[in-house]
Amino acid sequence: MATGHPIARTSQASRLMDRVVIEGLEITCVIGAWEWERHITQKLVVDLAMGTDIAAAAASDALSDAVNYAAVAERVEAFVVETEAVLIERLAEGIAQLVLAEFGVSRVSVRVAKPGAVRAASTVAIEIERQAG
Repeated sequence: MATGHPIARTSQASRLMDRVVIEGLEITCVIGAWEWERHITQKLVVDLAMGTDIAAAAASDALSDAVNYAAVAERVEAFVVETEAVLIERLAEGIAQLVLAEFGVSRVSVRVAKPGAVRAASTVAIEIERQAG
């Protein structure tokens, strides 16, 4: 019979795929390459999947041991609004570098979508994956 708390028995190998996910973060900002786009705001939708080991947070049940997804969302939104990027490619790369540097995750997948950018499509998007170090 196994003993101990099930969280404590979780092997390192089984935690290799832990992810904290934020989906559908809607951000209104200045974005675009055309002159008219520089004078309006448009909606972007950001999805993040952050690779991290959740074992400490799962065992302690303490926010201080977890990736604070509210703080991540707030920081990403501020970055996007302040950047006023021309390309969503720039935002995707900047978001990835910001999350890796400021939130202690080992890897991040970022998807930045611009709904309505192409008339015949519901959205266009850039998806990237980056890892620390």
